[in-house]
Amino acid sequence: MIGQLPKTLTVGGRRLAVRSDYRVALTILQAMNDEVLTDRLKAQVCIKCLYERPGDITDVREALERAAWFLDGGDMPKREHSARIIDWEQDEGIIFPAVNKAAGCEVRALPYMHWWTFLGYFGEVGEGLLSAVLSIRSKMAEGKPLDKHEREFLRRNRSLIVLQTAEEKAAEEETEYFLKTII
Repeated sequence: MIGQLPKTLTVGGRRLAVRSDYRVALTILQAMNDEVLTDRLKAQVCIKCLYERPGDITDVREALERAAWFLDGGDMPKREHSARIIDWEQDEGIIFPAVNKAAGCEVRALPYMHWWTFLGYFGEVGEGLLSAVLSIRSKMAEGKPLDKHEREFLRRNRSLIVLQTAEEKAAEEETEYFLKTII
């Protein structure tokens, strides 16, 4: 049906309820980007987080395929990127202000927002810090030259633009944990 946001996915001929809030999707995407988790654990996180009754799943492969379709925004046209240019966790501080601007409200304060609604707002993010960062990352990933302004922006904001490695994230988390336990 046109204009409907799915709250169920058909798996093995059965309609299974899903947790469609954007926070669930971001949790799953965070797990998918975790370099420490095995593919098997990533699949388990996806199934257990997305499906309200994961025990009802009879075909795990199909459940994961349907989950990927849902997380990708359904049949929404996608831009192809060969390299990862966004890290939902690292970029949280610049994603939410941009999405909030597009949505016209603080989306984190809402008790519920469908993942596809969130994706729609994300897709409507206009000029600003997030779009500048993603543009530079995209050019760098494709080996395209940066203009003078972009090079200067990169020089001044390297930690914002360059995606952290798994080791850097682990070290940062360890430092945060250490500081929390001392203070």
